Amino acid sequence: MTERGPSETAGDAQPILEIRDAALRVRGRTLFAGLDLTVQPGEFLAILGPNGAGKTSLFRAILGLEAFATGDARVLGRPVHRGDHRIGYVPQQRIWPRGMPMLGKDLVMLGRNGSRFGPPLTSKADREAVAKAIWSVRAESLAARPVGDLSGGEQQRLRIAQAIVDEPALLLLDEPLSSLDLGHQGDIVGAVNRERDRGAAVLFITHDVNPVLDHVDRILYLAGGQHRLGTPDEVLTSESLSTLYDRRVDVIRVEGRVFVAGAPDGHEHHVEEHSAQLEQLERSE
Repeated sequence: MTERGPSETAGDAQPILEIRDAALRVRGRTLFAGLDLTVQPGEFLAILGPNGAGKTSLFRAILGLEAFATGDARVLGRPVHRGDHRIGYVPQQRIWPRGMPMLGKDLVMLGRNGSRFGPPLTSKADREAVAKAIWSVRAESLAARPVGDLSGGEQQRLRIAQAIVDEPALLLLDEPLSSLDLGHQGDIVGAVNRERDRGAAVLFITHDVNPVLDHVDRILYLAGGQHRLGTPDEVLTSESLSTLYDRRVDVIRVEGRVFVAGAPDGHEHHVEEHSAQLEQLERSE
């Protein structure tokens, strides 16, 4: 299933992320509890689950923006905190308004010097890092264009460049492939893999794991206050998801793609998409 895995030196290296006995609660509702997670350099962890299961809240806790009810998290051995430059973050997509004059390259530069005090002076090294990040997501043609004139997908590519420009140790990507066509999805996956090549760990929230399934090392699946953690072959099974949802859920594999059917209505956007795709495949046979 996985074409590549964590860095070959990961066994001797310090873990990028360590979470111990973590629980998150929102307005009295437990999103998850007892989460133990160690993510190694170069590892790709996909995070799946229904809306409201705690995927984005988990990211917020790792960013120091939300407190765990119990347990803690460490990045490279140090407790998580706000404004940690070792973490690159792409939030769920927000479209910049029309007329926003900032140029694409300046948006990416904020990921390099946005946390510095004083005038936003840039060095040759800063400019080279920005050019490299923009090239990595294949967005060279967007560098000198106003962000407000760009489509949602074009803005998304620049946000990803912004997240990787300072070569973070940990990348948190929340639905990074939204608004992107298949070709540009491939560009982003390629950029993510280049970050892994230098040792970055990647946590990747998605409603549809299929575009990245061949690259995923492990999956963390959140649902109903519980979680499952393991390889795609361990987590994406009828037995595993049926236990997680406490009802019958069928996982079907067709030509290397995974389709899920039977999860509770309204809980899982990607389940509905997969079911529709499966029906189309069956009709075409």
